[in-house]
Amino acid sequence: SQMPHGRMPLPSFWKMVEDTLQQSGAQLRTFCQTFQTVTPSPVTQTLNPAEEQKVLSLVSKHGPDKLYQVTSNISGSKDLDLTLQRGQIVALLQSVDTKGNTSRWLVDAGGPRGFVPAGKLQPY
Repeated sequence: SQMPHGRMPLPSFWKMVEDTLQQSGAQLRTFCQTFQTVTPSPVTQTLNPAEEQKVLSLVSKHGPDKLYQVTSNISGSKDLDLTLQRGQIVALLQSVDTKGNTSRWLVDAGGPRGFVPAGKLQPY
């Protein structure tokens, strides 16, 4: 009764609620369509000889299907997190962390091993 629409007749109130929900649903559908069509631009970066050697080492240890490229800079904030630069190549060791969280993956960065956000990796 304290709300401004508390004095509205019930049919008008339900119509207002329905219109608001339809408008919100349309906005959500538009957002979802936009989100699905926006794909991250591929990272194209030439590898220096040291990086190339590291990639060859990762391929020989883990196989080519386990290689991922970092899509944006990662700044490790927790214990066992890695700090990596955009474009670096890593090998996937586990697609889950020690607590079963699938949004953090264990990777081999060609020396250090640690966890990184899964959303910042793309298959190489």
